[in-house]
Amino acid sequence: MPSLILLHIIGAVCLLLFGLKLVRTGVTRAFGVELRKCISIGTQNRVMGFFSGLGVTALLQSSTATTMIVTSFAGQGLITTVAGLAVVLGADVGTTIVAQILAFDLSWLSPVLILVGYICYEVKDQSTAIRQTGRILIGLGLMMLALSLIKSSAAPLKESDILPLILAPLNGDPIFAILVGAILTWMFHSSLAIVLLIMSMVHNDVMSFHLGVLLVLGANIGNVIAPFLSSLRDPPEATRVTLGNLIMRVMGVALTLIFVSDVEQWLEVFLDDKARMVVTFHMAFNIFVAILFLPFLDIVHQITKIIIPARAHEFDISKPQYLDDRVLETPTVALTNAARESLRMADLLDQMFQDAWKAILHNDAAMVEKAKLTDLVRMGSETMNGAEAKRHFQILNFATNIEHVGDIIDKNLLALANKKIRDGKHFSAEGEKELDILFNLVLDSVRLAQTVFISGDERLARQLVEDKAIIKRAEVQASISHMARLQAGVKETENTSDIHMDIVRDLRRINSLMASIAYPILEEAGSLRPTLLKDKS
Repeated sequence: MPSLILLHIIGAVCLLLFGLKLVRTGVTRAFGVELRKCISIGTQNRVMGFFSGLGVTALLQSSTATTMIVTSFAGQGLITTVAGLAVVLGADVGTTIVAQILAFDLSWLSPVLILVGYICYEVKDQSTAIRQTGRILIGLGLMMLALSLIKSSAAPLKESDILPLILAPLNGDPIFAILVGAILTWMFHSSLAIVLLIMSMVHNDVMSFHLGVLLVLGANIGNVIAPFLSSLRDPPEATRVTLGNLIMRVMGVALTLIFVSDVEQWLEVFLDDKARMVVTFHMAFNIFVAILFLPFLDIVHQITKIIIPARAHEFDISKPQYLDDRVLETPTVALTNAARESLRMADLLDQMFQDAWKAILHNDAAMVEKAKLTDLVRMGSETMNGAEAKRHFQILNFATNIEHVGDIIDKNLLALANKKIRDGKHFSAEGEKELDILFNLVLDSVRLAQTVFISGDERLARQLVEDKAIIKRAEVQASISHMARLQAGVKETENTSDIHMDIVRDLRRINSLMASIAYPILEEAGSLRPTLLKDKS
């Protein structure tokens, strides 16, 4: 029954995509940092960039994943557009290597890989690398099983009377066939899966080799549509990489169409296996595009700059600069970005704190408005191992405390500054000096907390807690002196008493929030007492 056969093929394709996702996830989580370093180092020149893209994609089994990493780098200004284009050319060749390997009949290996992968994944107390290796092996086993299912399910279709009628329009219209291949690949987000499906269909004589070639050409265009659409929200530097790749693909397909008959005849002379002919054409096309465009990437870059010019926009400090959703599958990289964003938030907080203090001391309304322009961001979470989870908690705690401090400055200190300006009040000379000393002590603790957060140094964490005790003594002394001036009837002190005490309270809260970053570090080092209470005995 044709509908049942089609259902089996669709199910097998879904299994193939799921296996591919398992492999990509496992490789990314186990070796994501190393792969990113490989890409970063490889972009020193276009040839190295090409081979780094090829190698990384051969492991990831997805040129789309590599392209997303490259666009992320380009968007952050870490690599140039030309270097990014070189990497994606290599990535497109890299995915054809995987297709060549899977073109062999390795179905006998499928149960072995799934068995070993399951053992690695389920054994308790295993390292993250072993667990992810298990995920990779299970994915490879499922991919081989899926290919076997596609081949066996597609075999009866060559006897179908209806299928030739459906495929006839594609055989007679190359442009339409290429368009269908592009749309299918865009829908499935995997040129590898589509090429392997086409390979199985040609192998079983369900479709002609000529139609298979046309669909493969379409798959090579469809493979870059998803990254291009996803990069439209990114900075122009990132979008130019995906647009350049799309331009090179389309031009490569157009040139190949001129000589496609000659290429088919050449492959039929040297290869007997139709499945091997399909994946070899796929590889030859991508190598051809790489050789054709690698020397002229500067020209491609200039074309993309004309199509996507630099956007004139104001830099918004309140928007995250380092957070990137595309790296969430690599927790180590995501946590590094989150830590960088937290430090940027802390820098903004530092400036906001100083501006608020100037507004309070000098009754400066302009400083109040400047401080209010600063906003802070929240961060999310991601599945990670024990060490990464601990670091995630530290980052989340630090970022949350920064946000709380920002609220104290915005809702309390700036409100006090506005009240002091509106009423035209001034501190006494002694009171202003005491508050200024307390402010600078707290400001130093805010800056030290940043260093403790990024370094995790026990000695600095201890110093941060010791400084908290110094600030507490300064606060008590300032309060005693303030009460003495009130008793002495100092006019300025009487007029600003409520503001003075509220500021002392807010500075104490800011110090407590920033010093809290030290406690997890000291607790892990065994440097904290169980309780502050004395033992009754």
